[in-house]
Amino acid sequence: MPIEALEQIDPAVVTIQAFLQKIDRLRLPEASRRDVESILVRQVAKELDRTLPWQAGHGARTAMIGCLIGQELGLDVAALHNLKLAALIHDIGLLMLPVRLRSDSEPLAPASYIAIQQHSRLGANLLEPFTFLREAAVLVAHHHEWWDGSGYPFGIRGEFIPLGARILAVADAFEAIRVPGVSCRSVRDRVALRILRVASRTQFDPAVVEVLCARAESSASLLHNGSPSL
Repeated sequence: MPIEALEQIDPAVVTIQAFLQKIDRLRLPEASRRDVESILVRQVAKELDRTLPWQAGHGARTAMIGCLIGQELGLDVAALHNLKLAALIHDIGLLMLPVRLRSDSEPLAPASYIAIQQHSRLGANLLEPFTFLREAAVLVAHHHEWWDGSGYPFGIRGEFIPLGARILAVADAFEAIRVPGVSCRSVRDRVALRILRVASRTQFDPAVVEVLCARAESSASLLHNGSPSL
């Protein structure tokens, strides 16, 4: 049975779709278009935070880290913008899943885990109809692909995965890693970076991981304070 048929889709999806449609219809001068889109998509991210409170702020933090990596890798302004939009709402597909599958409080049965793997595809399908999110939708679709090809939803590998999606995967994982019993942020960051390095060449693009590690080693505070230009 399709995931969409398991339970009624969250009402927040309808609200978000209507809001995105209004953004898509805006006709703005190029000089201000990206700034306005970023501000408004942040509002969508806040709606996600309200609906998924267990990961409140995750999208904003992932966007900040992803854009720092993207800057280091030399992404142009348009690519950075699309990466930011994708990162802010990369988990929007979770709203298309039954409520019982969204909590992080209980271990998942294998069938439920397989169902959750659909969230990246569902999120991309939700975003793709909006012209200003078309490129971001591609990154959302692929942010759980693995460097070695064992990820989802399509199982593509290596440089066939869009660079923005490879960056998003690393930023998402780094931000999401939690270390039980550790409250010191710097210790948590060191453990998280070590985990990413271990998963380099299997789950993550090693070049992207090394950029994040180098940035953290040069100034760990930048991973949390961000960049004034973002």
